[in-house]
Amino acid sequence: MGIYEVRKYFNENCIFETIIEFDVSSATVELAAKALGVAPKRIAKTLTFQQGESAILLVAAGDARVDNRKFRETFGQKAKMLPPERVNELTGHPVGGVCPFALEHPLKVYLDASLKRFDTVYPAAGSPASCVVITPDRLQTLTDAKWVDVCNIAQ
Repeated sequence: MGIYEVRKYFNENCIFETIIEFDVSSATVELAAKALGVAPKRIAKTLTFQQGESAILLVAAGDARVDNRKFRETFGQKAKMLPPERVNELTGHPVGGVCPFALEHPLKVYLDASLKRFDTVYPAAGSPASCVVITPDRLQTLTDAKWVDVCNIAQ
């Protein structure tokens, strides 16, 4: 899938948010921030966690770290990230380009409260050299996500 499918999904659903493609990697928070010229905390990283036989997606600010206690209280289980091959299989996106759009399989999406600090954030767009420019509220609307508070902001 990847960026082609994200573009197709946006076109088919009349989503007009800007997708940016880079000539350099944006596969990590630090690389994406450098490519965009923004603070790393504004990068919206998408993390994939095991939930039963499937998974959930958690989108959080680049400077946020999952708090294991909060995660367990919210989701009723320990935070266990999926291996890269399983992430690609379930999302259709490679690690470094995982985003909550145009997913291979329907997955529940959660947005961490750490994103609410910003007018715009930058999640990946299906490839490790891309991003979408979007507001947190619009991200919530487009992904039908639920807001949660499971991260702490790094100091």
